Amino acid sequence: MRGEYKVPGGKLVSVELDIVDERLANVHVAGDFFLEPDSALGDIDRALTGMPAGATGAQLTDSVISALPPGVEMVGFDAQAVGIAVRRAVGAATSWDDHTFDLIPPMTLPPVLHVALDEVLSKEVAAGRRPPLLRIWDWDSSVVVIGSFQSVRNEIDSEAAEKYDISVVRRVSGGGAMFMEPGNCITYSMVVPPSLVEGLSFIQSYAFLDAWVVEALATVGVNARYVPINDIASDKGKIGGAAQKRFVAGAVLHHATMAYDIDAEKMMQVIRIGREKISDKGIRSAVKRVDPMRSQTGMSRAAIIDSLMTSFRGGHRVRESRYTEAELDAARQLADTKFLSDEWTYRVP
Repeated sequence: MRGEYKVPGGKLVSVELDIVDERLANVHVAGDFFLEPDSALGDIDRALTGMPAGATGAQLTDSVISALPPGVEMVGFDAQAVGIAVRRAVGAATSWDDHTFDLIPPMTLPPVLHVALDEVLSKEVAAGRRPPLLRIWDWDSSVVVIGSFQSVRNEIDSEAAEKYDISVVRRVSGGGAMFMEPGNCITYSMVVPPSLVEGLSFIQSYAFLDAWVVEALATVGVNARYVPINDIASDKGKIGGAAQKRFVAGAVLHHATMAYDIDAEKMMQVIRIGREKISDKGIRSAVKRVDPMRSQTGMSRAAIIDSLMTSFRGGHRVRESRYTEAELDAARQLADTKFLSDEWTYRVP
């Protein structure tokens, strides 16, 4: 059995092993990493040999760490990366190549339906009725989508929101507020099984699930990078942020919003953004617009979206897809009963 794991920004770790009497046997770790002294490779193999086939990533990691003598240098990988590769070898963890993704193009909907679709589609993936998916949002009205744990009155100036006819919707994931007018940003949602992020911490899974878009942005001329905890940045500052929700039923929702051409003056009237909060966001009060995607690419929003989807197709197995009527109906019902309700919206007043 064989498993591989490419460390984000690091090296490839591969593991070959057998399972004998529900234990790991004949374990051999390899890769293009650096390890000093080289005798430590045998220590790693021996630490894994005899471990239960069902050992968790954390247990495998701890076993490797405890077996390594002081002074060992692991460059481009770590014990956790070895544990993830082992979990993939035994079939408990999966890689991108193990999945075919539904790719759903933009469909203009009320923004609250997109928020509801995140929950509906996560349940579909968890139940096995849909494979993992990537979908691009498009919306027909202005909204501020706030994080699951944010306070409405602390984040939103209600008078300014009413003045500009901007609604407020609370999403299921944490993180900060997203100021979304039609055409001003690019938002996508990805739903994957937990096996794809098996062994990764929350912070590591952000980098892992955003890696495709960082690579895709390079194809349109944006030198992007992931910045912990959940930002996507370019040479000229932050361009987007991600949020994540792990459903107990068995799905991971990961979504991100990137600024295309935002009216910063209006945004800062509607959202109560303090100076400390924006100190690292590349926003100044004198700036009228935040347009990193437009200014850095010179491309239309639609052309950038097309390029991102093309890039995802090139790196993953995909199936072109659409929302089903049943999914849209479920989203409408969930919007009415949950996401448009005061009970949900003001659960943190």
